[in-house]
Amino acid sequence: MAYNYDELYGAQPDALGAPTKAFVHFFAAFKDEQLRVLDIGCGQGRDAIFIARAGHRVIGVDLSPMGIRDLNAAAKKEDLPIEGIVADISTYEPMGSFDVLLIDRTLHMLPEAPRLTALKRLINCVVPGGWALIADERSNMGGFKEVFDGHSADWQIKTDKSGLLFVQRN
Repeated sequence: MAYNYDELYGAQPDALGAPTKAFVHFFAAFKDEQLRVLDIGCGQGRDAIFIARAGHRVIGVDLSPMGIRDLNAAAKKEDLPIEGIVADISTYEPMGSFDVLLIDRTLHMLPEAPRLTALKRLINCVVPGGWALIADERSNMGGFKEVFDGHSADWQIKTDKSGLLFVQRN
């Protein structure tokens, strides 16, 4: 972990602020469905908690034990359907399939080759009709698009702007 997120999370609740607005708007369209969501780099649950409050089941994965501790505590306190897992995303293998893979400003923390390898592995867990939602550095988007273009499944870009890439699996 290049940045010490354990130190940050230990010192500050909700250290990363409010949920990402683009994700809030995305999930508002699914208020009558129950989706299974994999939140990669979830930290303390900035996105995972609001997603679970909206009625979806969330698996949150982060390298920081303190972030996962806080996420699991919040989920338990509110009886939310969230499971937090401490794992390194560069080697993490998702169990099962998901309707949504959410990666909010996490992949840029890896060097380019491991970043693209992780994305290649992670998108395999998305079900047909499911989504990969990525917020990251604009400079990384070209590589991410190449991963989707080279994948065995057919993917369609639905949003590509301002550091956001929303892709749906056909």
